[in-house]
Amino acid sequence: MADRGSKGRKEEVVTREYTINLHKRLHGCTFKKKAPKAIMGTIDVRVDVKLNKHVWSRGIRSVPRRARVRIARKRKDAKEDLYSLVTVSDIPPQGFNGLGTKIIDEQD
Repeated sequence: MADRGSKGRKEEVVTREYTINLHKRLHGCTFKKKAPKAIMGTIDVRVDVKLNKHVWSRGIRSVPRRARVRIARKRKDAKEDLYSLVTVSDIPPQGFNGLGTKIIDEQD
């Protein structure tokens, strides 16, 4: 039985790298709403300026099909609350094939 005082997985400060398929998430969406819908987040998700520019790089209609992003869960200044910072990651020259989720160790 787990100790009730211990932190759960959702409370960890961690950084992961994902490939997000924007194409399937935006299928059937109106042309003029594709880029804004791709940027919409959930509770306290902060999108980096470079990621926003990457999504909007080809205009409102032609959103890139996939994006490689790095999501870092961090603590707010003096609180127990967490937020997620989403930044664009480097796209390898061979493409997105075979790229899975990576957990990245950051030494502060």
